[in-house]
Amino acid sequence: MALVQAPVRDPADPPAGFRGPVLRPGADGYDRARRIHNGALDPRPAVIARPLDAADVRAAVAHAGAVGLDLVIRSGGHSMAGDSAGDGALVLDLSTLRDIELDVPGRTAWAGGGVLAGDYTRAAQAHGLATPFGDTGSVGVAGITLGGGMGWLSRRLGMTIDSLLAAEVVTADGRLLMASADDHPELFWALRGGGGNFGVVTRLRFQLHPLGDVLAGDIILPATREVLRALVPTLLAAPEELTAMPSIMTAPPDPRIPAEMQGRPVVYCSLVWSGAPEAAAPALAALRGLATPIADTVVSKPYPDLFSEGGDDEGPAWGVASRTVFVDALDDALIDVILGRLASPSATEALVQLRVLGGAVARMPNAATAYGWRDRPVAVWLITPFADLDRAPDHEAWTEAFAGELRARIEAPAGAYVNFMGAEDGDAVRAAYPPATLERLRDVKRRYDPDNRFRANRNIAPA
Repeated sequence: MALVQAPVRDPADPPAGFRGPVLRPGADGYDRARRIHNGALDPRPAVIARPLDAADVRAAVAHAGAVGLDLVIRSGGHSMAGDSAGDGALVLDLSTLRDIELDVPGRTAWAGGGVLAGDYTRAAQAHGLATPFGDTGSVGVAGITLGGGMGWLSRRLGMTIDSLLAAEVVTADGRLLMASADDHPELFWALRGGGGNFGVVTRLRFQLHPLGDVLAGDIILPATREVLRALVPTLLAAPEELTAMPSIMTAPPDPRIPAEMQGRPVVYCSLVWSGAPEAAAPALAALRGLATPIADTVVSKPYPDLFSEGGDDEGPAWGVASRTVFVDALDDALIDVILGRLASPSATEALVQLRVLGGAVARMPNAATAYGWRDRPVAVWLITPFADLDRAPDHEAWTEAFAGELRARIEAPAGAYVNFMGAEDGDAVRAAYPPATLERLRDVKRRYDPDNRFRANRNIAPA
């Protein structure tokens, strides 16, 4: 009697029981769906699966394990390192999970794992409420939350993780868990800064905070040594209602900047005042007093207007090299490196952005969440955008050398903010967490993902 051999299952077939859309190479929409924010990367997944609910997510996680495909989770696609892509992988694209449920009287909200920051912010602001995210509308709220979340309200309301109340998570073994301060508290601790290492977050529950219109815009200053020395102390001394993200760069051909200043180093001090408008004057005057402003565009505006959409997906692709370190202030040694590097960049659009924190971020102990740098007041983000994609290795090397020069001049551990990390080697993730935090994260990883199924990220190996 002849044996009938079971057909070999193609790993790129749809997961068994999966009800959402599935895209394979050659299908309509596949090429658009595989694009991510960093245009220097050209991922070609084996299959892109878009779940309709947590049951679909569980099916996809089980399928990837059964057929041996790498599993990549995408919320908004903004990973600088390309962690929301993956050649030959199963990309679980959460863009179909975009339900937002607002409990206005209770000031809480549920957001699906694919909700974008701009959509959430507009929905909440319709009721005079907000949750602190970043500064770009097309960023996925799950991605920014799992890394920590620095944005326009950080000094007043804390990081995004400080408003996270609970998360629904599909784990590597297929369980659907609700993590909170009361249920699976160690997993909840790890989700607040540990990235996508512990499962697929399908829903998040956030605190909502009252917020009306804000004062926002740019105070553009010359990037003199005197301005750069005084910038961080001035911002840290300001009331917590003021959060700023100054960017140091070579002045572009901006109509707001006089022709004689274009091509010279300037500071775009982008800021938000989220308190009473009449109380803003002293803090803004202190910034304007650092030097005669080249331009000043601070006006009252609705808070959702601050969330740019992050570019047109149909436009030309841009690559980006990204590195990050923490500093306590800009001393002369760091200023020398910054001005020297920006005088001879690998790409003319290169810039240094400072996320000046303190305030509500610093009031919580370092060990309270997996984001463990609350006592470090300034995250320095090196951003090198480039259009010449064939020179991506050159831009990566230049940005890494820039970061290396800064690290060599920082006495405390330089650290790194995991959401701003770029295409660095696997061991670089150690810089993202203080040693005790990393060991605790490795233990949580061992408990919830011992086989390291969720490794397409800034990966934390199980203990």
